[in-house]
Amino acid sequence: MITIKTPREIAIMRIAGQIVGDTHNYLKQFIKSGVTTDQLDKLANDFIISKDATPSFKNYDGYPGSICTSINDEVVHGIPGKRKLREGDIISIDIGACYKGYHGDSAWSYPVGKMSEEKLELLKGTEESLFAGLSAIKEGAHIGDIGARVSEVAKKYNFGVVKELVGHGVGTHLHEEPDVPNYGNVGKGPILKEGMVIAVEPMLNLGTADVCILDDGWTIVTDDELPSAHFEHTVVVLKDGYEILTKR
Repeated sequence: MITIKTPREIAIMRIAGQIVGDTHNYLKQFIKSGVTTDQLDKLANDFIISKDATPSFKNYDGYPGSICTSINDEVVHGIPGKRKLREGDIISIDIGACYKGYHGDSAWSYPVGKMSEEKLELLKGTEESLFAGLSAIKEGAHIGDIGARVSEVAKKYNFGVVKELVGHGVGTHLHEEPDVPNYGNVGKGPILKEGMVIAVEPMLNLGTADVCILDDGWTIVTDDELPSAHFEHTVVVLKDGYEILTKR
């Protein structure tokens, strides 16, 4: 069931979202060659707790980390561990925070030091696709309008659009209805209404759109081992547009 949030709920979600955005801003200074994903995970965990919130991902269906750290060909759900970042890597960091029972959710992809022009274009194009998708949001629009704009940008750059993974509603549960695919047709899908809160999260690949899951049961990687990027914001639908709740 798709829920409409009350002004009180949105006010709480605005704080949850701000905690997520602040956590991203805090972690940026530590994203450098030699840092382990475990270190980033602990920093994020401690920062979120210091804001009177809890990491949404910790123990979610058994997930062991407080954040997701996905490197290069890892699309999403990379598990923090002893792996060290290297110059030229892409790291996608997905962060969720729960504040007074409501979640915020945002992913962002970062360069580690200097990287190739090809990878930089992947980051640029995927971020562009996120804001293209967001630009479709207002009361009366359709979910399909969002995906159509995301995939239009992906096509321009000749990136693969991951179809097995989608955005989603957000609220007292981390994942709620409706699904928000990164592809679709204008005028199709559920109608957006003021007060709906959704996470839009393009996952675009430099090569094939095909993905597979590793033996750890979580990490999803590209089939061709080419890099992927992931950008996500949680937003509330307004009559004439949207408000980003996970501002950075």
